[in-house]
Amino acid sequence: MGYSHAVRHSVLKKVLPPEGRSIAEVSRETGVNQQTIRNWIKRSETGIFEDGNQDSCPRFLTPREKYQLVVEAAGIDDEQLGEFLRERGLHSEHITIWDQELRDMIDKKNEQQDKENKALKKQVKDLEKELQRKEKALAEAAALLILKKKLEALTRGHEDD
Repeated sequence: MGYSHAVRHSVLKKVLPPEGRSIAEVSRETGVNQQTIRNWIKRSETGIFEDGNQDSCPRFLTPREKYQLVVEAAGIDDEQLGEFLRERGLHSEHITIWDQELRDMIDKKNEQQDKENKALKKQVKDLEKELQRKEKALAEAAALLILKKKLEALTRGHEDD
């Protein structure tokens, strides 16, 4: 999975001094594999860290990266938010728009799940109706079979006379 420059920069900032947090902790928080973070650290130390313009453009971020940045921005006070955004080449409008995009995605998924649930409930109701119909038919067949056996028993009893 390719990560944007903004996400790589954010992760590196957390694991390198002055923050110096553990790779495992940052990996759990961000969802970025620990080995990927180690590779980014090596590249940043050797100066071969790729930094393409297209990669750092906000419009090429994945929904997961956008979500990560929205969550990070939400945890930053207003005084530090400007610096956070500048470091990543973002504007406050990006965060607002992405937040809304993510909410819309969730709403759409919820609507889709509601439709699926409704369809499944209808299917269950139809199957229950069919089961009741078959149980009723089976009960009728069993009753007829019992009556037939009784009739045969009665007719056999009259034949002996």
